[in-house]
Formats: sequence, C-alpha cells, structure tokens
Amino acid sequence: MSAETNPPALPPGPPLRRPGAPRPLPVRDSVTSINADGSRNFLYPADVHGRFSSGRRLSAYLLIGVYLLLPWIPVNGYPAVFLDVASRRFHCFGYTLAAQDAWLLFFGVTGLGFALFFLTALFGRLWCGWACPHTVFLDHVFRRIERWLEGDAPARRARRAGPLNADRVLRLAAKHGLYALASLAITHLFLAYFVSVPRLWAYMHEAPGEHWPAFLFVFIAAGILYFNFAWFREQLCIVICPYGRLQSALTDDHTLVIGYDTRRGEPRGKLGTPDAGDCVACNRCVQVCPTGIDIRHGLQLECVGCAACIDACDEVMARVHRPAGLIRYDSFAGLGGQRTRWIRPRTVLYGVLMLVGAAVATFAFSTVKPAGFLVYRMSGAAYFVDRSDVRNQFLVRLVNKRATPAVFTVRLAGVPAGVQAQGFEQPVTLPPLGEQVSPLVLLADRKAYPGPFKFNVQVQDQSAAYTLAREVEFLGPDPRMLEEEDREKGIVR
Repeated sequence: MSAETNPPALPPGPPLRRPGAPRPLPVRDSVTSINADGSRNFLYPADVHGRFSSGRRLSAYLLIGVYLLLPWIPVNGYPAVFLDVASRRFHCFGYTLAAQDAWLLFFGVTGLGFALFFLTALFGRLWCGWACPHTVFLDHVFRRIERWLEGDAPARRARRAGPLNADRVLRLAAKHGLYALASLAITHLFLAYFVSVPRLWAYMHEAPGEHWPAFLFVFIAAGILYFNFAWFREQLCIVICPYGRLQSALTDDHTLVIGYDTRRGEPRGKLGTPDAGDCVACNRCVQVCPTGIDIRHGLQLECVGCAACIDACDEVMARVHRPAGLIRYDSFAGLGGQRTRWIRPRTVLYGVLMLVGAAVATFAFSTVKPAGFLVYRMSGAAYFVDRSDVRNQFLVRLVNKRATPAVFTVRLAGVPAGVQAQGFEQPVTLPPLGEQVSPLVLLADRKAYPGPFKFNVQVQDQSAAYTLAREVEFLGPDPRMLEEEDREKGIVR
C-alpha cells in the first residue's frame, strides 16, 4: 500500500491509569465515567456542605418521608395512595377511580409532561438534582452508607487501590449488606402501594409459594435496585435516562442552569499568580461532582444540577476572601453579563400548553361520578325472533366506587310502547367498592314490533344526587319482512 493511502497516525492517548489513582481533569469532549481504554471509571465524589447541600438533604428526607408514609396514612378508609390492581380500584387521597376511568391517566401523564417542559425551560435540570428518585436515594441513602463505612473520597479511593485485607472485606460486606437491605425495604414499600401494608405484612408471614408472583417481583426489583445503586449509579443518568438529552431541546440561553463565570474566573491560577482570575484552580468543583464533570468547561450532558459544585466553590471563595458566586445558578445570558428573560416564546408556549392541559384534566376529573356502569350485548346472536316477540339480551355492569354501601335504581327511557323489559325490577344494593353484572332482556311484541330503535339505560343513585345514562340500540329485522312472513304462515297481526 502506498504512503498516500495509509491512514494518518492517531495521536497517542493518555497513559492507562491504575485502579484507585486520581483521575486527570475531565475534558469537554469525553465522558467522565469512561477511561481512555474504554473501561469503567468509578467515581468517588467528595462530600460537601453548604446552603444548597443542606436544602437538597432536607428536600430528599421530606420526599423519602412522603414515600414511606403514603401507604400508611388512611383517607376515607383506604391508604392515601393505593393502586389496588387486583380489585381494579385506584385510590388517591380519598378519590377513587375504577378501571373504566383509566382513560383519565392520559390527562395526568400529559399534564406532567407539559409541566416538566415548562419547568425545564425555566429552571433546567432542577428535577434531576433535587427530586428525581434515583438522585434522592443514591445521594442521601446509599452514598451516606458508603461514606459512613468507608470514609471520605480519598479514603475510599485508597481502599479500592489497596490490598484485600480483613478490614476492607468487613467494610465491603457491611456496605453491600446494608445496600441489599435498603433495596429490599424500598421494593417492599413500593409493593405496598399495590397490595396495602396489612396485606403485605400477611404475605411476609406466609410461605413464598403462597404468593410467588409478589415474592418474585420483590426480589427481582430489589436485585435491579441493588445493581443500580451499588454499581451502575451515575451511568443511569448518562446512558439510560433520556431527560439529559431532552433538555437540550427544551432549554435556551435564558434557562436557569449551573454555570461558571468565565469572565470573572479566567485566567485561573493559584493564589499569588499575577493577573489571575478568581478561580484558584483547586479543582474542588470536580472532586464533589457526582458525575465527575468539570463545570468550568460549560454545561454538559452529565450535569444533573445538584449544585454541589456551587457549595464547594463558595466554601473556597470564603477561605480566600473572595466573593461567592463564581459558580452559581444563572443563565448563559446572565453569565455573559446580559439580563435573563423569563418571559420568552418557549416559556409562553409551554406555559399555555400546561394551563390548557390542567384545565382539560380538571374538567375530565370533574365528570367522574362515584359510580359507574356499562351496558353491552350478550355474546351470541345480536337478536332473536320467535312466534311472539323479537328479543335483545344485554348485560349491565354496575360499580360502586365509594367506601360505603350504595343503592341504585335502573330504568329505561325512550322505549316504544309494546316493548317489555325484564331485569332490574327492584333497586340494586352494592357493598362498598362492590360491583354486579346482571342481565337485561327487552322483548318487543312481534305484532307491534316497530323495527330497530335506540333507547337509554339510566342508573340513579338512591339520593338522586346524580344520574348516569348509556345509549343502546335495539336490533332486529325489518318489520316488513316479519309482516310478509306472517302472511305466508297465515298469522293475523
């Protein structure tokens, strides 16, 4: 092969790093969790203290408390949030939905989506750093366990690079044992949202084979959580979660993000360096970052908006007697010396969509009644014709969504004369959250048969607080065909 066709030689890459050795400073065009040889780079974020860290910790413990308490708090006789899939009932703060109300989830999901778009356009990845369940549990449960048992970042890094002695084995066993217990606790509590705490407690006191689907779910889900929080960690945010990539389409130069004030900090240099900016090149912002990025390179896909770098930098600035805010919450426009515009086309558009979605969702939920019913035709022939009548057979399913007994009256409207109804002659009493499926038969006298027609099945609560109605069609042959058939048989109509 000629010299002209040989590919150019690639520049030599950085030398391979032994496990546990300090990582070179990250660069903008590399993923911080991957080494030069393609292997996984395990991060050891240092702990940090400050106003944002304290606020995040308080917010996380509040969210964990809400997660722990919701299945225990009774509202109208049921847990505050209870998704009773087995009974097809969904209870949310005293509001009960039946399976046929599942269409309302569309409005809930789309409303959350528009709200997320709106908040992201204004505040960037505030959700990721402050309220995402992955961040909350990783930073405030699992990493707390890790720091308690293995020490700060340098100590953890030194232990990983050191020999596998008895002290290290004991600490690893204790750490991963607590990881497994925390994963099981989180998963058991998650299952309680679907089966209730008392029933879950009963499951735990019985043999696994008695409730093997729940048993398998708990241990498979706990295994996934353990794998994620013990090993995968920040890779979930970088590799799997689509939100980090989605934010680039939702934000602009006026979105509030975490940024480094280049005009004030550059050129960076140690204390005493002539003409240096405020950045003293301590790299503390990199050491505390849970995804290992250098925020001084600008906003990056890996940044989850946790504000750890802000607290770390403010702490250093206080020590060197320089103003805080070298790294801060600001927009790109603000960091560049311009005014941040909160009202702009994308925030107006997302805000309008969010308000429209909220209005539609509010109207949709307001139409839900404390009872529901369906009318459907029995399987088989659509209708039956005999010597005396034309018959249609239906099934009426009544559902009581309330936690108290209810009495319903079923009646028909719009039925022509000569049509007789069988079924529901007496009021129907349903127990709390009960349901009943009963037949409804309509018989049209053959001699007075008017042909197919539509009528309403109405269900009224005993207190007459509301009435539900469904339009149904009575099917049958053309009356002229019956007349011709009767004449041929000599039947007088």
